[in-house]
Amino acid sequence: MNQANVNNLVSKLRFNVQPKYRTLRNSDGLEGRIRKIQKTLTALLKYERIELYWNRADEVRGYADRLISEAIRHGPAHKETMELADFYILEKQLVHKLFKVLAPRYQDYTSSYTKMHKIQRDYPGYWYRKAVLELRGNPYPGLEQPNPFEKKLLHNVLLDEVRKEARLQKYQEMAENLTK
Repeated sequence: MNQANVNNLVSKLRFNVQPKYRTLRNSDGLEGRIRKIQKTLTALLKYERIELYWNRADEVRGYADRLISEAIRHGPAHKETMELADFYILEKQLVHKLFKVLAPRYQDYTSSYTKMHKIQRDYPGYWYRKAVLELRGNPYPGLEQPNPFEKKLLHNVLLDEVRKEARLQKYQEMAENLTK
């Protein structure tokens, strides 16, 4: 059997799917839960970064990664993949974005296509955890802060120069005191 055919048989989800039950309760039951997932997945593909509750973000992350993985594996000509995209994506122009923009962007990725960040709860606020779910490689600035102790940051370079000048001035004063 050809190596390319074997690769298409197995999905390559690049994060562990939690077996834990997620509480995405809705008064409409299972149909309301699916509508929530559809709306959230559509918003994620449209805006590429969204803020929501942790449970929903964790659930939708699996759907988003699976949808992108299927788009990369099979492309728009595959009937089942197109039906899957048509079902989960409510705004139909985003189906084109999935196949024309996102699939080529993530074709060579070795990690997950999405990233989840834990964010601070509002005080005094809800007791539910919140998260930011984003597609990797989006055009927005990163949420992770750089290491403030990194030597090459501008403010650290300036502070080092000030310290050097202060030490030099102190040594010059000590040398003048010794010569007097």
